[in-house]
Amino acid sequence: MKRFAKHSLMVAGFILASFSAGSLLAAGGSPDPMPPWPTDPKIERVNALTAKKDWPGAAAVMKEALASAPDNAEYHNMYAYTVRKGPNPDMDLVFKHYNEALRLKPDYRGAHEYIGEAYLMVNNLPKAKEHLARLDRLCTFGCEEYTDLKKAVAQYEAQKK
Repeated sequence: MKRFAKHSLMVAGFILASFSAGSLLAAGGSPDPMPPWPTDPKIERVNALTAKKDWPGAAAVMKEALASAPDNAEYHNMYAYTVRKGPNPDMDLVFKHYNEALRLKPDYRGAHEYIGEAYLMVNNLPKAKEHLARLDRLCTFGCEEYTDLKKAVAQYEAQKK
């Protein structure tokens, strides 16, 4: 009888634990939640500055970030972006950093989109289309970067007609 009672208690505990986990899942929870995706405080700071269109401030943050991590493709890409968007952009500097981002990470879709947009700024449609073609190959089923650059190229061509 004691063995039966002990067995029944174990089964009841198992059922209760299973029910609790099931209820947690049904409520949208998870018994083992995923930790949040790691964030980069420098990129978060730049995002806050670019939201306010503080291009010089954002560029300064990225320049400092690059000093501590010169092999970070995202930092090169974001530095070039913030310089390009600012007043009187140094396009040689912009291309230097987009190209470095692509040297470090050749399939970096964001850098392909942004360098394509930069080429449109200097009236180099063929180079912009090269990066659009590269995005077309990288984005098998389409992607935001391809769509955005394609739209920019179409707008550029419409304005030049």
